[in-house]
Amino acid sequence: MGLPESGSRSIGRFGRRLGAITIDWAFAVGISIAFFDYNALATQLVFFVIQALATVGLNASIGHLLVGMRLQRVEGGRLGIMKPLIRAVLLSLVIPALFFDADQRGLHDRAVGTILLRR
Repeated sequence: MGLPESGSRSIGRFGRRLGAITIDWAFAVGISIAFFDYNALATQLVFFVIQALATVGLNASIGHLLVGMRLQRVEGGRLGIMKPLIRAVLLSLVIPALFFDADQRGLHDRAVGTILLRR
């Protein structure tokens, strides 16, 4: 993809991605415990909202920011609103995030044309 192997603007590898999603899920669980009696559906919806709002507004989820990554369109330019929303729906389904290609992009990122890069 023409990106550096390491450092800034390199592809976010599996360890960082796993750390980021773990942090985001922990936030969702904490909110669900505090406000929704740890209801499974509420936890999933909170996770979706965290992903959608943060990636639309910041080009990164809370977890991405904490592990030093950001979301970007493969072609460059602004993410817009629809790509992060569709990505959040697919990520909430879990399965697309488990499968990734040689470029370390999950199926949810491939579907919407995004990539996670190190900051």
